[in-house]
Amino acid sequence: RMSDSIHAASAPRAVGHYPHARRVGDLLFLSGIGPRDPASNGIPGNVHDAEGRLIAYDIDVQTRAVFANGRAVLDASCARWGDLVDVTVYLTDMARDFKTYNAIWAEYFPDAATAPCRTTLGIVALPTPIAIELKCIAVVKE
Repeated sequence: RMSDSIHAASAPRAVGHYPHARRVGDLLFLSGIGPRDPASNGIPGNVHDAEGRLIAYDIDVQTRAVFANGRAVLDASCARWGDLVDVTVYLTDMARDFKTYNAIWAEYFPDAATAPCRTTLGIVALPTPIAIELKCIAVVKE
């Protein structure tokens, strides 16, 4: 069956050759998205030394930015936050960042009964120097 490829002008550009999302029937699959700023392509909350090496980051800022970017892709797909049914979250430092990220998740999804299913994975690295990435699936009715 054919599917519709979606590009979200208000989301950061993809770091590879893939769409922001693809709709197949009532299912909307979002490509992994990080916290990069859509306008500058910079990574909010990252702190670099004089040589340009990453020395610190702010998981609160990055978590809020990644949720905003996810929402931009949903908006471009004619979907809503409440249409999310499954979210996989990748953290590069589970021990350091899970508590903060989990508290922000609860702000965005205050009712656990209506929140999407969620899996959170601790991983070694992401393709760019980000600390969090989301992979989402939504159900969107015609």
